[in-house]
Amino acid sequence: MLNFIATSDIGRLAVLGVIFALVFGIALTLLLVASQRASVRSELSVIGKTATRSSSPDSLRRSTNDAWARLADRIEKAGLNLTDTKSDALTKQMREAGFESPGAPRVYTLVRLVLVIVLPLLAVGAMYMGSGEVGLMKLYFTGTVCAALGLYIPNIYVRMRADRRRREITNGFPDSLDLMLVCIEAGLGLEAALDRVGREMVLSHPLVSRLLVGTTMQLRAGASREVALRRMAADAGVDEISSFATLLIQSDKLGTSIATTLRVYAAEMREKRRMRAEEKAHRIPVLISVPLVACMLPTMIGTLMLPAAVRVVRILIPQMTGG
Repeated sequence: MLNFIATSDIGRLAVLGVIFALVFGIALTLLLVASQRASVRSELSVIGKTATRSSSPDSLRRSTNDAWARLADRIEKAGLNLTDTKSDALTKQMREAGFESPGAPRVYTLVRLVLVIVLPLLAVGAMYMGSGEVGLMKLYFTGTVCAALGLYIPNIYVRMRADRRRREITNGFPDSLDLMLVCIEAGLGLEAALDRVGREMVLSHPLVSRLLVGTTMQLRAGASREVALRRMAADAGVDEISSFATLLIQSDKLGTSIATTLRVYAAEMREKRRMRAEEKAHRIPVLISVPLVACMLPTMIGTLMLPAAVRVVRILIPQMTGG
């Protein structure tokens, strides 16, 4: 057998093929085992991150030692005051937009200051690089417009983000009320229901989950129900949640059934959500009419009037000119 393998080309190729198959099978098995272990580790890490987010919300344990906050601290230590004159209103606006760090107002002021200086410089540099000579009035107008944009762009961004956050909370809160009603009717208390619903809605409605888990953490830290619910309403900045907090506080004080309160208010919020959807649906024809008039109407008019215009050019104008 050994002599056949040593003297025959087919034998050597067969041996090499068997060795290659063995090595390939062992390598493939090791790769499959490693990939399975990596997938399990990734799933465990995702579960761990989700549990960490649900048990320690950013509204309670946000670190202020981020890069922007450190930069703002250094600039303030250098002598430039970044505190806004309306700090309370700015802090409320930043919290409504989702920026819950204590240093967010100072970072906002720093960004506006940087944009006011950087945007005009970039615009003027682009003008000088594009053309050699730039007029004084053009330079002044461009710098003024860019400075105004740098001053108002962060404000517009914060307002848009706050509106989007309020809309997401408003759309997701009725679902949380239904789950909370189920938990209350199953025998859980208000704190346990808030905690359970907050952990269940981490993936579907993360903003609502953060509010509910934050309220649960405040209750466990020793805050009263009234204080925790009013803080939740202030953090959300949504009228529906403010009304919900007021209803729960009144039910707690008067001793009425929380399940009945939740059932009535959940039905009311679902009805409001349905009315908002119908309102958006009724706005569609009005919104469609704008591109219809702007794009299709000129084409239709041109198509209808083109034969008449051709006949006028070919027949009427020559007859009027005597041609």
